[in-house]
Amino acid sequence: MTATPKNHGGRAGRRVLAAAAGLTTLGALVAAMPSAAAHDHGHGHGHPKPSRTVDVQLLSFNDLHGNLEPPAGSAGAVNEKQPDGTVKSIPAGGVEYLASSLRTARQGHPYSITAAGGDMIGASPLLSGLFHDEPTIEALNKIDLDVTAVGNHEFDEGAVELARMQNGGCHPVEGCYEKGRKFPGAGFPYLAANVTSEKTGRPILKPYTVWKKNGVKIGFIGVTLEGTPNVVTASGVKGLKFHDEIETINKYAKELDRQGVKSIVALIHEGGLPATNAYNYDCDSAGPGSGLSGPIVDIAKGITPKVDALVTGHTHQAYTCTIPDPAGNPRMVTSAASYGKLFTETTLTYDKRTKDIVRTAVKSPKSVNHIVRRDQAKAQDITDLIARWNKLAAPIAGRPQGYIAADINGRGSELPEKPLGDLIADAQLAGLSPADKGGAQLAFMNPGGIRSDLVYKASGSEGDGVVTYGEAFTVQPFTNMMNVVDLTGAQIIQGLQQQVSGGNAASPKILQVSKGFSYTLDMTKTGADRVLVDTVKLNGVALDPAKTYRVAMNEFLAGGGDGFAALGQGKNKLVGASDLDVFNAYLAANSSASAPLATPAGGRITVVGKAAGE
Repeated sequence: MTATPKNHGGRAGRRVLAAAAGLTTLGALVAAMPSAAAHDHGHGHGHPKPSRTVDVQLLSFNDLHGNLEPPAGSAGAVNEKQPDGTVKSIPAGGVEYLASSLRTARQGHPYSITAAGGDMIGASPLLSGLFHDEPTIEALNKIDLDVTAVGNHEFDEGAVELARMQNGGCHPVEGCYEKGRKFPGAGFPYLAANVTSEKTGRPILKPYTVWKKNGVKIGFIGVTLEGTPNVVTASGVKGLKFHDEIETINKYAKELDRQGVKSIVALIHEGGLPATNAYNYDCDSAGPGSGLSGPIVDIAKGITPKVDALVTGHTHQAYTCTIPDPAGNPRMVTSAASYGKLFTETTLTYDKRTKDIVRTAVKSPKSVNHIVRRDQAKAQDITDLIARWNKLAAPIAGRPQGYIAADINGRGSELPEKPLGDLIADAQLAGLSPADKGGAQLAFMNPGGIRSDLVYKASGSEGDGVVTYGEAFTVQPFTNMMNVVDLTGAQIIQGLQQQVSGGNAASPKILQVSKGFSYTLDMTKTGADRVLVDTVKLNGVALDPAKTYRVAMNEFLAGGGDGFAALGQGKNKLVGASDLDVFNAYLAANSSASAPLATPAGGRITVVGKAAGE
């Protein structure tokens, strides 16, 4: 398996990617270049003694989600713990700044690799999503991304569209967006080791690739979470099988090892939950990996010692933790939050004799997360790219949809009941309650489908408080079709219990509910008992387990997504407009410049004890 080497713009010849049987077209030139990191001062006849090790810089990030421009509101900020114990919020992110940060970080590092942990695209703001994420792939090419794993959102539009992202070509329906320009595809490999075709049984994309330079070889294996079908619409994963992360990585690590590749990094689109939301906390303060919980912990403990570092994602959290491998050797597990707000720098010490990464208690890979600050110079080539696509999007993006009186936080809210979640659920109830639209009596919204905040401050020339089409799209980018279904009171209660039990027990997914619906969560209890059944009410009346109710929700939830199997049992389904159209219609009908929407007051979900936001 081979990959064609490429010239990576400003770093021409600095690295060459190949699959297992790698090749080097510029090998002679590169080999002739001196490397300060590759030599030390020896004795005898005045000749330097070659060093046995070289340091390889691994730069990584994850969950970009097409955020080319700086994310708005609190979703575009990083929490930094200060020496006095206080926490400071720092604006961060934007690919113009990410490109500058990465290029600066690479300086002085002759061996440098840039890798990503999945969800580079999907659930993207309008600037990227409107064009099926072609702008983001172009930007990633420009910032010299070497390799990425697929994430669950890479499957939002299905395997065929993902293949187009890799291989290029114009959209099969909308064609090419600019005259004389054909989408080139990703100049880096997408890895999907644990995603196979039901027909062939083979991975749909490369399972691994090998980075090579001056005799240094590092293998990369890429996987997404095995549970991807639970968090993507059924159409996106049709015809695909998703396999166990540990078994898959161990299988391909053994294959790489047989080929002489002893240094291996796993790119895993699954993650953990840190003890705090400050990016710079000490994850190992109470022992290796003590500050991290969640699925990635058990995955890390099960992956073969042949793998030397784990770059993770999916949970949108920041951490650099040491979780010992099954042999007891230290191994870094990292994540750089989301939306390009952070990047991780890991130093891999490569032993040229053993061809492996040094991992001992004395010397092992070290990782640190860096903020992508907005007080640095922007990368001009990315600025030009954004301007080019913005020009194409402008006629649609800047169209006013409604008005708000203050920030209405969604993604940036850490509350179980999010103000923007209330607003979206209210919009869905209003749009689907008329008899000819479905006759909905209540609406549920999944928290993961709220991708941003509505920010009062103007992002362009539209004016403060104006919600543009682009801003609404950024909040609801999936264009899920709305469904109205029959569910019994018992099924609704079971759905509420699934928020905090089963697969969602460790990391609750609190549904956002429409006005008139209320209940209490007691987080001091465990599992399904956390939902106090006798508090579940609709318009002040206790929910009747035997009665049938009309419930509005997007097609993802109506299909049982996010672990809500009970919600997938609905009958008499009516398919309505898209979630975005319903949201925009509500903004237009219920707000004006003179009467903007206020931030919802909340109070629909009463929480006893502590509950995670999602």
